[in-house]
Amino acid sequence: MDENSSTGPILLLTQLARLINRRSTPELLGQTLKELGALSYLRDYDETTQQALVEGLCIDANYCVLLLNDLEDSGLVERRRDPTDRRRHIVSMTEEGSKALERAEAAQQTLEDEMLVALSKEERSSLAHLLRKAIEGQSSVAAPTT
Repeated sequence: MDENSSTGPILLLTQLARLINRRSTPELLGQTLKELGALSYLRDYDETTQQALVEGLCIDANYCVLLLNDLEDSGLVERRRDPTDRRRHIVSMTEEGSKALERAEAAQQTLEDEMLVALSKEERSSLAHLLRKAIEGQSSVAAPTT
């Protein structure tokens, strides 16, 4: 693929995401990619509401419940009622969840190294910076609530 291709960055990101999704197997990560995303979010936001997790991960509320059920059954997260608002659940990662996240991220780093082998260290850093900037631009439109 040459640089003059008319394929836009969104389509290229989609192609790369598909390749990553295909290779990010539960066997490699020790969990699904969606579970990894949830645990990563919980690490970044510590204790958060279930609704903030829905918004932060851009997933359906019903799917979030199923995802959290699986993570809770595995001992990786815990949910409890918010003492200030009994209608809300507070979600937090357990110590076992932190360990599982570390193992999955190590495996994901190996996969990242394989997937981005054609990029220099500086290019990878620039790519990460640009992707974060694009995501943060969207976050300001609909920031998750905690």
